[in-house]
Amino acid sequence: LLVFGLGLLVSMARGRTNAAIGHSADPTDVLHKRVRAHANAAEYAPMMAVLILLVGARSPATWTVAVMVLATLSRYLHAAGMLMSVSLARPHPLRLAGAAGTYLMGCALAAAALASADWGRVLDW
Repeated sequence: LLVFGLGLLVSMARGRTNAAIGHSADPTDVLHKRVRAHANAAEYAPMMAVLILLVGARSPATWTVAVMVLATLSRYLHAAGMLMSVSLARPHPLRLAGAAGTYLMGCALAAAALASADWGRVLDW
């Protein structure tokens, strides 16, 4: 939902500005902020989704379910911080919290995926 919602925001800004391709390099430009928020979500969301599906399919512990929720929330916080910032050249607290949460929760999900792997089957290919 996040990637498609951000994509829609980019399309709406392109329609308003008649910018069919590209965007200004100005870090305060609305189209620039929307394009960067969408691109960042598109970079991280697929791997986060794979990790959530992988861990979630293996009867996850309660703490891993909490990590999945926090990982998802982190991506939304990051996008909100990018969209709400006056300029991408200056840090926004939501953007920083979202980035930190993405890294921490992503590493926790990767560790949970490794811990729940059936290594006998993996090594027996």
